[in-house]
Amino acid sequence: MKSIQKIILSGLLLAASANSCKLKEYNPSGFTIDAVAASSVDGYQKLINNCYFGMERALYGNNLWMTYLEGGTDIWTNQKNSATSNIAYFKYGGISNIPTTQFAGVWNACYDGIGYCNAAIKYAAVAPFPNDAARNAVVAQAYFMRAMYYYNLVEQFGGVTAPTEPAANFDTHPPRVPPLDIYKTIIIPDLEFAAQWLPVGNTVTQPSKKSAMGLLARAYLQTVEYDDTKAYAAKALATAKLLIADCEGGGTQYGAFMYSTFDDVFAEANNMANKEALWSHRFVVGGVSNSAWIMNQNNELFYCVVTDFGAMQFSGTDYTTWGRRSGGMFMPTQYLLNLYVQADGTMDPRYHKSFQTQWTSNKTGYTWSAANLATYDRSAAVTTTSTLANGDLSIDFIFPKDPGYATKKATKLDQKYLVVDYADVYDDASKTVKMTYQKVNQSPGTTATPNPFFGFYPSLIKHNSSNYYVNNAASNRYGNLDATFMMRMAEVYLIAAEADIYVNNGANAAGYLNKVRTRAGALPLTGTPTIQTVLDERARELCGEYVRFYDLKRTKKLNKTYLMATNPDVGQFFRDGNNEVRPIPSAFLTTLQGAGTYYQNPGY
Repeated sequence: MKSIQKIILSGLLLAASANSCKLKEYNPSGFTIDAVAASSVDGYQKLINNCYFGMERALYGNNLWMTYLEGGTDIWTNQKNSATSNIAYFKYGGISNIPTTQFAGVWNACYDGIGYCNAAIKYAAVAPFPNDAARNAVVAQAYFMRAMYYYNLVEQFGGVTAPTEPAANFDTHPPRVPPLDIYKTIIIPDLEFAAQWLPVGNTVTQPSKKSAMGLLARAYLQTVEYDDTKAYAAKALATAKLLIADCEGGGTQYGAFMYSTFDDVFAEANNMANKEALWSHRFVVGGVSNSAWIMNQNNELFYCVVTDFGAMQFSGTDYTTWGRRSGGMFMPTQYLLNLYVQADGTMDPRYHKSFQTQWTSNKTGYTWSAANLATYDRSAAVTTTSTLANGDLSIDFIFPKDPGYATKKATKLDQKYLVVDYADVYDDASKTVKMTYQKVNQSPGTTATPNPFFGFYPSLIKHNSSNYYVNNAASNRYGNLDATFMMRMAEVYLIAAEADIYVNNGANAAGYLNKVRTRAGALPLTGTPTIQTVLDERARELCGEYVRFYDLKRTKKLNKTYLMATNPDVGQFFRDGNNEVRPIPSAFLTTLQGAGTYYQNPGY
């Protein structure tokens, strides 16, 4: 139907079935949403199932969603600090700003999901449930998902149009509702309903009570971005404390749980039925129309370019083995890596538990060539007869606070494997990635451009798989992890810590933070934490888990001053008053009066 297609293209999707009975067109099938919803509980469940489509299509089921929520922050830059690739996500479009077409997929997917949620909520009353309690337990999924879509719309785009009912007509001059109003009238009430009615459980197919409570605590806290009175901070703390009490009391009320070790959180054996996860999204093999077959590509996103070194290859059947991937998007910043240095100078255990820093050769009989000797500045100790066998240590990234660093550094250019010195990749003085390298052995004193070492850096392993699902042979390779965690229990402690600073001046914040740190084997914090203390702890614990962009927004750190102080490689491109939100997609604006000029965000 042309009118429905127009709504989809505009981004304000009204579930097609919800409008079939209102459009002045002949409907030969006789199908109406009322009939589906009223036919049976199973029929109504089909409406609920549609509520998840947008999430699978362009949010947590799409690998680019990670770039929207983690890119452009203090803790990541693009692979090799590239100034040309993926710059809309990592560097705010560079000197040209973000294209207005870049975020259309997110915009459409969220309104797609909202349309289905609105229909499911409206027609819940006609579904033949045995009682209201049974009905509410099911429709609560729609409330939860609608809150999730609006939460992401608001945090990505600012104030947006906020329908809560299926509409018969397309409005060519829709209003933009302020973010705090959307939190107050939709996001928070929806999550409060979901927290009341969703069942207790631990599933990756649908949210449970603890999912709603976790997201509710997060939403309460996020409102401090828009409300200087921080009116909801106390509710964020209270909700977090309910989950924490349940977690520490055995999970009997909500099923809240936190593993005793950090290792257990990301152990592959715990992936599908992860008890710490408050909410997970399942990847599905199948080749269905919404591309759910893409499976888990998050593992690919954080991998350094190991194949720049000739002892590493990415070919043949080796793509089915984890450990030798190459060429992701995310490169950790100098700021992130140094957050793992503890007060006594030792490394927080989460550094080596979260990042891969060593790789072994997977090429039989690699022999150094004269060209590679020159590229990697080898000393006379390495010659064209030097070789590496399959399985030999090939790349070793060394950090100044690691044991044995000084010894390794002293002989780094004498080794037949690459000892990649942190000091050759990162500049502590400027907090930037070193784009050039000053040669020591080969043509001493000359400058190599680009830096031959800056493609080898610690690579996040939270999303790693032990093997790969192969679709269409070598062209599509996907990690076999069944689920990705959208939120987990450790974050609730960090929410409590931040909320406690707003509510109690941080009197109890250290206790919440140290629960997370002690579990990780890190040194306990002392003194009264600040918001920056919490933000830094969130980076150590939650990096690569879909939260950092929103963390910076909430804490008023998403600005040029902060980014220049922590990640100048990104901060130099940030535009205050502009890049705090994304551009409204041009495809939507063209459907509005006056080409939607009134609707676009400032600076785009």
